[in-house]
Amino acid sequence: MASMAALLVVVFLAGCHVGVVVAQGRSTAAAHGIGVNYGRVADDIPPPARSVELLRAVGAGSVKIYDANSSVLRALAGTRMRVSIMVPNEIIPGLAASAAAADRWVAENLVPYYPETRVKYLLVGNELLSDYSIANSTWPRIVPAMENLHVSLRRRRISSVKISTTLAMDALTSGSFPRPPSAAAFRPDIAGDVVRPLLRFLNGTNSYYFVDAYPYFVWAGNNDTVPLEYALFQGGGGGGRYVDPGTGLTYTNMLDEMLDAVVHAMAKLGYGGVKLGIAETGWPNGGDYEQIGCNAHNAAIYNRNLAARMARSPGTPARPGAKMPVFVFSLYNEDLKPGPGTERHWGLYYANGTAVYPVDLAGARPLRSYPLLPPPENDAPYKGPVWCVLAGRRGEKLNETAVGDALAYACGQGNGTCDAIQPGGECFRPNTTAAHASYAFNSYWQQLRKTGATCYFNNLAEETTKDPSHGSCKFHSSLD
Repeated sequence: MASMAALLVVVFLAGCHVGVVVAQGRSTAAAHGIGVNYGRVADDIPPPARSVELLRAVGAGSVKIYDANSSVLRALAGTRMRVSIMVPNEIIPGLAASAAAADRWVAENLVPYYPETRVKYLLVGNELLSDYSIANSTWPRIVPAMENLHVSLRRRRISSVKISTTLAMDALTSGSFPRPPSAAAFRPDIAGDVVRPLLRFLNGTNSYYFVDAYPYFVWAGNNDTVPLEYALFQGGGGGGRYVDPGTGLTYTNMLDEMLDAVVHAMAKLGYGGVKLGIAETGWPNGGDYEQIGCNAHNAAIYNRNLAARMARSPGTPARPGAKMPVFVFSLYNEDLKPGPGTERHWGLYYANGTAVYPVDLAGARPLRSYPLLPPPENDAPYKGPVWCVLAGRRGEKLNETAVGDALAYACGQGNGTCDAIQPGGECFRPNTTAAHASYAFNSYWQQLRKTGATCYFNNLAEETTKDPSHGSCKFHSSLD
């Protein structure tokens, strides 16, 4: 592929994993593949320079970061990759209140790297309208902050950087599954006071409405009615299709439905012509036992098909032929992200820089030329028992302080969570931090998981299908 001219890529199979070895020359040729979100909520991931090599190895044409990190921006200088930087959510009110503060942010976080680093998008916050705790403090100030930043860019004669923000699908009344797309509308709490001014700004500056759209979550929550093939761009024919009764348009994949829902919602506010971009999309390569379809097989198919599709610039049924910036989530499996297991398994690469599966984000590689993938093992719901225990760390010494803190937290939640590990209790023996932590983690999780609790504990816990009960000590399971 053209963007790989300076690369020597050697792909090899090792068990179920695929590794990529890259010999990198310094090239200024522009890459043409879709983009990648370069998140860094992880430990021991490769440094920025190596990460840039890995981006180029998969044919990425652009990269999006969640801040304006100087080391990352310096590493991207001269690569010709299109770069998206981000203003942190918490400083938006300050930038809205002070043009001087906005100008200072531009001077410190963009100007030192531009144009050697090809900054293309300046995103003001991340999924702001999903956080109701900042409804009063931040939502009304999104557009004023954008306006101040825009003035700063114009004053410096920087016209190629587009300002926007990223919004999740929950900005729509119907959330991630807005069927039919033609009926979609923005939530009434944000439509008039927040979204309409935003669309007016985007329209006036010829910028993009950036949406985070994940067909995985739609399928996982509706797998009885949405075919997996439809979510993986294998629809049409026997893979499923959907006809919008309001427009008569035919859909062969879930992503197009989600994008056109946003298009129709924007049109209802009088801004149906605002351009659309995809800030995040992708498919998890792993997750918890009770999370279905999250495996490397499906992730590879989704991202390969996405890249091949976007290389043709097909647009959507409502906007045929429309070109749009697209960013896959994410570069690495980020092991420090809290929440369900899928949160830590969206990467194209493991933390050690080994590829989870081979992919060409330029979309030029024939799909049939890829090596066979490991078969999916969790496309159907897991119905067996699951427990939550202290994660095994081979060769690592137990962090007594961190585990002790997590143990104390678990015991402080729920009802009688740790009664069994008190002196004289049936699970008091063995009297070790590790044994008590496993019991406490499991007891906490089994009590509270239906209200959103996860088996995480700052990356100290893991799910297991092996019953950890011993002797008279009974660990309750997810089936109890």
